[in-house]
Amino acid sequence: MLSQPISTISARTTDRVCEVAWFSDLCGEDTEFISVREPANSTFDHCRNIALTAERLGFNNLLLPTSYMIGQEVIPFAAGVAPDLHNINLLTAIRCGEMHPPMLARSLASLDHMLQGRLTINIINSDLPGYREDADFRYQRCAETIQILKQAWTSDRIEHDGPVYGKISLAIDPVRPYQQNGGPLLYFGGTSDGARDVCARYCDVFLMWPETEELLYANMQDVSERAARYGRQVDFGLRIHVIVRETEAEARAWSRHIMSKFDPVRGAAMKQASQSSWSLGVKRQNALREAADTDGYVEPLLWTDIGKARSGAGGALVGSADQIVDKINRYMDMGIRAFIFSGYPLMAEAEHFARLVLPRLPQTTLSRLQNRMPAIG
Repeated sequence: MLSQPISTISARTTDRVCEVAWFSDLCGEDTEFISVREPANSTFDHCRNIALTAERLGFNNLLLPTSYMIGQEVIPFAAGVAPDLHNINLLTAIRCGEMHPPMLARSLASLDHMLQGRLTINIINSDLPGYREDADFRYQRCAETIQILKQAWTSDRIEHDGPVYGKISLAIDPVRPYQQNGGPLLYFGGTSDGARDVCARYCDVFLMWPETEELLYANMQDVSERAARYGRQVDFGLRIHVIVRETEAEARAWSRHIMSKFDPVRGAAMKQASQSSWSLGVKRQNALREAADTDGYVEPLLWTDIGKARSGAGGALVGSADQIVDKINRYMDMGIRAFIFSGYPLMAEAEHFARLVLPRLPQTTLSRLQNRMPAIG
């Protein structure tokens, strides 16, 4: 752990605040036991109930993931649930390449109006389902997608000429978003040099998966320096699971409970199903788990066994309310300003977190802080 986690990193948000998001199960991941799927929890109604619960409990944002697995598709789900939500933002994951960028810009602008400016975008740069694609091609496609989105939301016309999408010349009248100051905030995660460069050049929030404090801080320094070379600043976020109870013993007991039906064969199959098991980010999560002690902890509170059955974020904070609040404060001291938490099962763990931790955090909504959306009320 960092001896003195006081950040010297140049970040976009200088105030010591945090956006606290929860996670909705659009990809078949809401379960009580790791490696055991419960398909009924991936229905529209169940995922809608998670969104309503997160809003009722006071979370600032809600991540809607994308994956070619059992569950809901992101944009239709977000549009379907938008009329039921009044305060919470939706962090809507968009995989580059799945939709022609001008039409994607139009779809997202429409969704932004449905949410009255409470839309944020998680840019995904992974392979398209069923493909193994050249990494440099993916970075170029991602960069061009973002360029076209930004033109559509801020310029008089889309005038694009690139190796992936060729020449595009369009009026932008149909695609103005609700958020007029640049459109929705763009969140982006990636481990490779190409991915980090895309984030530093174009995006607003760099999302990280769980690692030790030293590794997280090194990632932040790298992306901050890259952004500075483009004359920019970005904020930093952490996507991580959490188990919080009144005592550490209770939290650790629940971690053992959710692993009590773990099947390594089934868990490995679930990791492979996401089609990202070969990515550098997943390899680093696997390496983190391999460095853990016999109980699965790689540093105090950071438990890695949860990554045995999922290819994305593979670590969880496990501890008492005081311990979790202290850990989040350390992360904020490092310069992290956005957190995306989740737990198994999602609605029950959201209740624990909202009761024990949420009132003790200096919450904000980054899009409101950056003047992308109007104040509520």
